[in-house]
Amino acid sequence: MADVNRGDRPLSPHLTIYRPQITSISSILTRITGNALIVAAVLIVWWLLAAATGPEYFATADAVLTSWFGDIVLTLSVLAVWYHYLAGLRHLLFDAGRALDVPTAERLGWACVIGSVVLTVITVLIV
Repeated sequence: MADVNRGDRPLSPHLTIYRPQITSISSILTRITGNALIVAAVLIVWWLLAAATGPEYFATADAVLTSWFGDIVLTLSVLAVWYHYLAGLRHLLFDAGRALDVPTAERLGWACVIGSVVLTVITVLIV
């Protein structure tokens, strides 16, 4: 019969010895930005529905989206759009069987992070 005594074996990978890598962080960020874009889409749809409802309700929604809170949310949404776009391009490369070696995958992970910040700054400055 199989050995059922598993109490002495450590979890793998254990949190005390595991070092997060850019490839795993990039994967987690892709999921986080995808969910954050859902929240931003709900806010924008709320704003559009408020515009269709009436001037009083639109004034409330517009005040929220043009406040400092709305500015932060929309700026972070632009960051999320750019990051999600660049990570999608990265995964297209992976799906094509390219850039699968560790150094290239790490460089592409950093390119997604840095590129999304740079493109966000350019977008905010233009708009």
